[in-house]
Amino acid sequence: MQTPPFRSAGRVTAGHPQPPGATPDEAGVNFSLFSEHADRVQLLLFDTAEDPQPSRVIELDPAVHRSRPFWHCHVAGLRPGQIYAYRVDGPDRTRDPGTRFDFRKVLLDPRARANVNTLWDRVRAIGPGDNCAHAMRSVVVDMDDYDWEDDAPPRTPLSDTVVYEMHVRGLTASPTSRVRRPGTYAGVVEKIPYLTDLGITAVELMPVFDFDERQVLRTGPDGEPLRAYWGYDPFGFFAPHSGYCSDPCRHHATEFRDMVKALHRAGIEVILDVVFHHTAEGGEHGPTISFRGQANDAYYHLWPRDRRPYMDFTGRGNALNANHPAVAGFIVDCLEFWVREYHVDGFRFDRASELHRGPGGFGMAAPPVLRGIELSGALAEVKLIAEPRDGGGLYQVGRFPGRRWAQWNGPFRDDVRRFVRGDGGLVGAVASRIGGSPDLFRGAHERPTSSVNFVTCHDGFTLNDLVSYDHKHNDGNGEANADGAHENHSWNCGVEGPTDAAEVERLRVRQIKNFAAVLLISRGVPMILAGDEFRNSQRGNNHAHCQDNAVSWLDWDQADKETEVRGFFRGMIAVRRRFPALRAPEFFSGRTNERGVPDVSWHGTRLHRPGWDDPHARVLSLTLAGFHGQPDVHVVLNMHRRGLDFELPHIAGHRWFRVVDTARPAGEDVLAPGAEVPVQGRVLHAHGHSVVLLMTRPDQGGTHS
Repeated sequence: MQTPPFRSAGRVTAGHPQPPGATPDEAGVNFSLFSEHADRVQLLLFDTAEDPQPSRVIELDPAVHRSRPFWHCHVAGLRPGQIYAYRVDGPDRTRDPGTRFDFRKVLLDPRARANVNTLWDRVRAIGPGDNCAHAMRSVVVDMDDYDWEDDAPPRTPLSDTVVYEMHVRGLTASPTSRVRRPGTYAGVVEKIPYLTDLGITAVELMPVFDFDERQVLRTGPDGEPLRAYWGYDPFGFFAPHSGYCSDPCRHHATEFRDMVKALHRAGIEVILDVVFHHTAEGGEHGPTISFRGQANDAYYHLWPRDRRPYMDFTGRGNALNANHPAVAGFIVDCLEFWVREYHVDGFRFDRASELHRGPGGFGMAAPPVLRGIELSGALAEVKLIAEPRDGGGLYQVGRFPGRRWAQWNGPFRDDVRRFVRGDGGLVGAVASRIGGSPDLFRGAHERPTSSVNFVTCHDGFTLNDLVSYDHKHNDGNGEANADGAHENHSWNCGVEGPTDAAEVERLRVRQIKNFAAVLLISRGVPMILAGDEFRNSQRGNNHAHCQDNAVSWLDWDQADKETEVRGFFRGMIAVRRRFPALRAPEFFSGRTNERGVPDVSWHGTRLHRPGWDDPHARVLSLTLAGFHGQPDVHVVLNMHRRGLDFELPHIAGHRWFRVVDTARPAGEDVLAPGAEVPVQGRVLHAHGHSVVLLMTRPDQGGTHS
């Protein structure tokens, strides 16, 4: 970061209201801030991030520096790297219109490209009095000062996408990662060879917008402070989180861009998990960081009564008023900024149903912010993924408004977990999930790729813990094990937690393979939680949001040790890529291929008898037609505890060959092209709790299977 001496600052002129934020040019820097009801604004300039007081205070004259609702000025001589902040004052009318100005508080620029927190004290931002010596500050960044070289987005079709959800720090923070800069964007770059070897096509980064990682949520049982780790409380929506930089005190656009560019060169897309339903300022007694002190009535949903307290559909103290015109514009601008300046390839919207709420918190038929996102030319080719719920009880899976959105499919998670565990009567639901959930995504514009399929994600058990624990073990979170989901549809395979029992361990490995197999044979967009492919554990903690330690960090020694499961994941991703019938972007329609095989046929142990209405059924098999010269595929799912015989369909002139069998050991569980084993006869024996996948080949010997 360039750190120019303040003394180069010169003449202050009116400047321009657009674009908002701090924009450097050849002569200096233009500053513009949205604050519709303010009657006084000061721009504070600091020589360094460590200075407790500004070197210069610029009082903005409303007659010169205001173009409603923006306050603006141009300061000659300033350069990128300049540290700045604001003070904003106005009528403290909490009843009408709901403003909460406090001139004693130093405020960040909501559109700052970088922020520094060297002196930050959260308590001083909450309590009374001046907090200048303890406030965060913003940094002027030249977004044009970077060579993208020949960077181009991979543009992987959704039907071919395999998502890997990961936490930037958690990926490499552990000493076991053996990277040069652990816990950083640069650390991610060092793990790219591993990601390409695994075969994933996109990383979904848990929140990277600037957030307050120093926030102490509570004290753990061991007396250690528990801090915000996941990052779902943003305050800097235009700034990469400084804590993931190798030098947090320098502007970090370069490090984030280097990561994106390196991932793109490896053919891996970058999807950001974004939070637009609340901010880090929280409720009535939260810190004043920026939004509350500049335009409280615009940014937040407020109750229409005395003191105008905050509506809260999020569980975080406030709810962002996303469909207010200024806020909707802020959100669309933010997304376009990350695509334009950081070349990101898509967004996953946390609790996206909050974006559906309008005045008074009520749902809207055509939310302006969602329409704005869909109609944005800059966002036309990026992936949009919604978590179709909010903290206020609104759940919209299959009903999320809009035409471009893929959605996290919670029913996929729950149905598949229960089925693989061995619950009966789920074969109809599981057939729907494998087919892309047409029961949920039935709109004219929807396809299987509207469904993001997952068994695990950051919030809940890891895959290893799903097969190792019947109950959550969140005591370390300091909430007496009351937090986190109570029902996980898990099964510990006979022993709670780690065990040396070889039989239990073999069953757990098989169950993990079963989950991976079902996920990767299902139509839609599969998402894998980072570390699941090598049995990473959180020790039974299913809500590790405050565990910035070995509980949440990936254990790469475990990755070196657990080669069987890792090899199976790698093999299944390759199998999905190899057989188009597994990832076709259309729902099943009954059409047949050149051999007369329907696109799907459903069976049980006997052909064409799937047992839809059998409350005890724990088996399902299906035949998928290959088109355009591709082989047909047959899948057997046996979730009984005992082995069973399954009839195989007869396809004239072809034989069945085994490709996958989760009951077999490493090296035999997934077979490489050319190494497939022929199946003898017309019956397949599938072991208990196993998945088998077969493919057809022309019968060279003149006999038929």
